[in-house]
Amino acid sequence: MDGAVYEVRPVGWVESELTDRDSAPRQGDEGAPDAWVVFVPEVAEAAGDLRVGDEVLVLTWLDRGRRDVLVVRPRGDVSRALTGVFSTRSPDRPNPIGLHRVTVLAVEGTRVRVRDLEALDGTPVLDVKPVLGDER
Repeated sequence: MDGAVYEVRPVGWVESELTDRDSAPRQGDEGAPDAWVVFVPEVAEAAGDLRVGDEVLVLTWLDRGRRDVLVVRPRGDVSRALTGVFSTRSPDRPNPIGLHRVTVLAVEGTRVRVRDLEALDGTPVLDVKPVLGDER
């Protein structure tokens, strides 16, 4: 590595009923409540074409994740072998970037209501990208 440092600035944050990491679903389709992605005013124009029914990828900064973890037991199951975090969806990883496939339910100005977002309340949003084709 060249030692370069890259700056990432949040474009918004998550508003959700989920506040406790231990009781939150591990994936969005495992019982996550509907949530809001709230964009900062400076990027409002970037979100202007989002529509109800759109499927998008929300990239978040998992700010409560640990950055010193390299291996985990998937889903915290002690019967499973230690696995490198790059082969898991663990929020604990060198760069705790979350990837969430969600469906837009409502658009109200800079607030976008989505389904299947398991991120905790206050989680910074880094970017939003459209789903192209079948990316499941």
